[in-house]
Amino acid sequence: MVTAGDFRNGMTFEMDGNVYQIVEFQHVKPGKGAAFVRTKIKNVIAGTTVERTFNPNDKFPTAYIERKDMEYSYNDGDLYYFMDPETYDMVPLNADTLGDNFRFVKENMVCKVASFKGTVFAVEPPNFVELQVTQTDPGFAGNTATNATKPATLETGAEVRVPLFINEGEMIRIDTRTGEYMERA
Repeated sequence: MVTAGDFRNGMTFEMDGNVYQIVEFQHVKPGKGAAFVRTKIKNVIAGTTVERTFNPNDKFPTAYIERKDMEYSYNDGDLYYFMDPETYDMVPLNADTLGDNFRFVKENMVCKVASFKGTVFAVEPPNFVELQVTQTDPGFAGNTATNATKPATLETGAEVRVPLFINEGEMIRIDTRTGEYMERA
């Protein structure tokens, strides 16, 4: 059990049948009245974020989120198969579980699969991936403002904005959290 007075950023707890993670918290002691805890909490399964206040004495059961490294093997329609490196079991996951940043993952990449009580709710790709540019327009030197970019299609099918000097066939590093070009690999 965890009390609202002990909340810290990143903590997970159960409330009303859902699992929440603390994004921000603030202990408030007004001049008059009782103290309270103002929080911004994220429902880790649904992905929604809400602001809520708690009495510092409110108690909640602690939620244990399991994050396991699994290797992405292949997809078959809407099912994406991940292999457990310890037991070699194949775990099929629906496309709606994967999230938007999964578009940067190619076969045989290791991802973190997050689950609560055996139910998988998220797949976290590596923070940085190196991918090959498969299609982009040629860049032209000169007549450009600073930070001029052009669209590029990567080997996974994802499209990102890259600087003008990047050409087809080059390997680039992408930050999967923001979906932005970082540097040449």
